Amino acid sequence: MHGGALVFGGGEACRVGAQMQADLHGLRCYGVDYRTPPAHPYPAALDDTLAAYAYVLERHKPSDVVIGGRSAGGNLAVAMLLRAREAGLPMPAGLVLLSPEVDLTESGDSFAVNRLVDLMLPLPLRAANLLYADGADLSEPALSPLFGDLTGLPPTLLQSGTRDLFLSNTVRMHRALRKAGVSAELHVFEAMPHGGFLGCTPEDMELSGELVRFVRSCLRGS
Repeated sequence: MHGGALVFGGGEACRVGAQMQADLHGLRCYGVDYRTPPAHPYPAALDDTLAAYAYVLERHKPSDVVIGGRSAGGNLAVAMLLRAREAGLPMPAGLVLLSPEVDLTESGDSFAVNRLVDLMLPLPLRAANLLYADGADLSEPALSPLFGDLTGLPPTLLQSGTRDLFLSNTVRMHRALRKAGVSAELHVFEAMPHGGFLGCTPEDMELSGELVRFVRSCLRGS
């Protein structure tokens, strides 16, 4: 699930992002080019991601599937799995959340502390969040899955950085998953902003190694 504040990042960028993940993991990767506002506000993106998940389950066993999302894609990854659970669909083998935008109310500490500190995402995204929500309550779990019932979600890897505007999102989501009995591991990198260091630093390479290890462990069932 690609990032982009729930309003952009689709099209060619979505395809290239999926190709990069396929290259990293050596696996087939489906990139979901979900609809975005203003033409298609909530719940269009959530409908699209659920339809994509159902499509994948028709072709692959749940134990052979790992869901991943970065930033806004992390929001949709969790919200989609909550809806999939309600629909009686099986959970995948694992879940990867890279600096996930799981609280559209932006109530976490880092939205104040890391404002203007995060060079990649210096300011909150309230305007984009409201555009996406189209009048719905931002605290609803379908919009802010941090506040949902996370029971039964698959093993999860979460990543953030000390200069990430979404650090609070990631840390609070990790604690919420643990509280719900979900196996979850958290990786916070020193001085890393939102989205990492653009893929060219030792920290980025270390993160890639952690992602490969986690995905492989999920697919092995260990």
